[in-house]
Amino acid sequence: MANKLGIDIGGTKIEAILINEQFQVIERKRVSTNRGEGYDVIIDQISKLASELKEFGNINSSVGICVPGKIDIQKGALKNSSIACLVDQPLQSDIEAALSLPILMENDANCFALAEAILGSAKDYRLVFGVVLGTGCGAGVVINKNIHRGPNHISGEWGHHVLYPNGRSCYCGNKGCAESYISGTALETEWKALTGEFQRVTDIINSKAYLTHPEWKNNFITNFGKALANVIDILDPDAIVLGGGLSKVEALYTEGRDAIADVVFSNGMVTPIIKNKLGDSAGVFGAAILGDYI
Repeated sequence: MANKLGIDIGGTKIEAILINEQFQVIERKRVSTNRGEGYDVIIDQISKLASELKEFGNINSSVGICVPGKIDIQKGALKNSSIACLVDQPLQSDIEAALSLPILMENDANCFALAEAILGSAKDYRLVFGVVLGTGCGAGVVINKNIHRGPNHISGEWGHHVLYPNGRSCYCGNKGCAESYISGTALETEWKALTGEFQRVTDIINSKAYLTHPEWKNNFITNFGKALANVIDILDPDAIVLGGGLSKVEALYTEGRDAIADVVFSNGMVTPIIKNKLGDSAGVFGAAILGDYI
């Protein structure tokens, strides 16, 4: 029986999971990323996790690695990432050398979308658009249980389509990108501009502080609706599943859906906007099953 190992490299934690052919968890472990200690420490953390999980069962296939950032396929490196010390490093070859196993490397949004399409809340749908709405704004596209990457390997990068020409500057170099309006970072920036105080977006939502500034929430819902309406107009997915920290905002499934329906090119939008099932473990499950759905 072929066991599968998946590893998710996150900003604060690295998680590894060993599953069997029935997707049942044999063992899982988490450790701190310790990204402040540098690249070599992260490689060492990954190696130790893999060694520990190997004790619970043989690994007879490639290891899936979920990474935060866009992958340079030719170099097996990250072109950008929230973990700066990983950028432009020979990540794929170094992990393969450390584990003595072939690896498959995929970005976190694609791993999220795959996991939810195979094991999660979107498993009954053919074409799935899996949104990661957190610090940034990303997505993955899964068609017939396989990740759709596109010839440029940028499929799902909806965070960098333009909502407002000549709008807010984005780190990508363009202006008016969706990520500059509906990501957690953008919402925190907008809150500070309104109130003069910095607050984490989760605190703003959990405390309902936004009730004192309804324009903040209204802008978020409006821009969320416009951004996903554009996706539906082009891709028309069978389902959109939301992940990331902002997926916990209940209003996205009611007011947010209405905001999409208001501007989408359809008189009666039927696309379901659904909650994820796997939470912050979607990435590691997606990594573990990469070898079966490539």
